[in-house]
Amino acid sequence: MTEGAQYLILIVDDDVDLRTTLKDFLQFEGYDIAEAGTAEEALEKLGSITPDLIILDMSMPGMGGIAFLKEVSMLEDISRIPVYVFTARSNLESFFDGVDVAGFMAKPCDPDKLLQKIRMVLPSKPSGGAAAPAVAGKPSARKVLLAEDEAGRRESIVATFVRGGYNVVAVSTGLEVVESAIVETPDVLVMKLVMENMNGDAAAKMLSGIPSTKNVPILLYDDTGMTPHGGTLSEGAAPRRFVNSSMPDDLLRAVDAVFES
Repeated sequence: MTEGAQYLILIVDDDVDLRTTLKDFLQFEGYDIAEAGTAEEALEKLGSITPDLIILDMSMPGMGGIAFLKEVSMLEDISRIPVYVFTARSNLESFFDGVDVAGFMAKPCDPDKLLQKIRMVLPSKPSGGAAAPAVAGKPSARKVLLAEDEAGRRESIVATFVRGGYNVVAVSTGLEVVESAIVETPDVLVMKLVMENMNGDAAAKMLSGIPSTKNVPILLYDDTGMTPHGGTLSEGAAPRRFVNSSMPDDLLRAVDAVFES
């Protein structure tokens, strides 16, 4: 419950019940919360507070989310604050052409998934209060899309990748990884080989046929000993590498190798 204790999150949404639910949930997880019911109110609050993250609803009366983002982009200090877009729209990309956001969360949302996304943007700070330093040679712009259906292991892998200097988007099924790969445009895909509803190799085959994802390197992992350690399969435009391990450190080394090769 102390993970987010040194972070302030501004929730901007005209739905009072949703704001209250998110506030209670995130405060329980240790985050400080500020609220705004309109974009105009949020801009006013930004004159006196500097949050570490903004969770922004798109459909609000008055200024609205897009206009708020454009206003914020012109404020030097505020423009660097990551913004998570909270929207009920199913087709996200076309509404954000040229607008820099940290990511998306569709309504209605799973609070645990929202928390996971927040932790990707706001990793734990050291006890002294300073943000963790960037890791040399691993630009934060490099994004990993992870598909792992076991929650505990997923969180452990995410934490390891974040410490390694990567941005991480995590999902729990093969179907989700296909959808997220199109929206998130990752630099590498890391997928568990065997998952419910769609295995990693099936998801990889589907993504190799989509123009926007066919060149994204894919790392499939499995700890049953059935796949060749370090082997590669050249199907599709991008190479697929197999790792006989689900240990976070092994997967981090494999992702590092993708960018070093």
